[in-house]
This record gives sequence, C-alpha cells and structure tokens, in this order.
Amino acid sequence: MKYRRRPGAFALRMAPMIDVIFLLLIFFLVTADYRPQEDFLPCRLPTAQAAVLSIGRVEPLVIYIADSIEGCQVQIGENTIIEIHSQSVEEDLAGLIEKLRSVMNQQRRTTSDPIEIVCTDEVKWDYLAKIYNVLYGFGMSDIAFRMTE
Repeated sequence: MKYRRRPGAFALRMAPMIDVIFLLLIFFLVTADYRPQEDFLPCRLPTAQAAVLSIGRVEPLVIYIADSIEGCQVQIGENTIIEIHSQSVEEDLAGLIEKLRSVMNQQRRTTSDPIEIVCTDEVKWDYLAKIYNVLYGFGMSDIAFRMTE
C-alpha cells in the first residue's frame, strides 16, 4: 500500500522555514557590535584643583607573636612587648588591649586601620585565637596574617 496524500491535507514545507531562520541568523550576526566602546575608561579621573592632598592606604600596624616558656610574647609595633602567661591569660589580654590603645593613640590610628599579625610556628593556636578575638572585639576588622617561611 502506497502512501498518498489527500488533496486537501495540510503539509509543512521545511525548506523555506530553514531559509528564513538562516537569513535571520546571518542578519543578527552581521549587525551585532562585538567591539567594546572605545571612549570608555573604567576609572574616574580627578578634577583639577589646587593643592589637594591625596590620602593613600595606611601602613598596617604589625603585631608579632612569639612563643615563650610560660605562654607567648606579643610585640606591638617596634617597642611594646607584652607577656601572656598561661596562668593569667585574661588579665594579660586586658593589658594587651591597654597597650594597644596607647600605641594607637601615639600613632594616631583608628580601629579601621589595617592590622598585620606575624606569628612564629611554635605559638600555640589557643593563644593566637584568643589574641585575634581580643583584637576583633576591640573593633578592628581589617586583620590579616603575614605568611612567613
């Protein structure tokens, strides 16, 4: 039995539809603009003003933590050294905050200034975590650890 179409049956002709789709595809490919805008700069240039002081990034306050026999030593900046003993951790951490406050007042720093912690490998994790928590509780949020080898 051969397949015959009925005289009034509807049939889709695919060749003209495919031609139209390819013509539309070529039209969109040819008319698309793939170049970035040439007069666009991703930065904002300052306006011309007389004697404007530009403020750069503040140098971080470096805190050194080293292991000691009874706990650890914390050195703030260049001179201030605080001993944290295992028997009196809370009192020593309170002293650390007072010394930190005085160093920050001397150097005219704020709590938003960056802090960098340099720690030796021998320091126990417990001391490092407590010092970090004290600094964060003091209001410092920009705390980073310097990698040493």
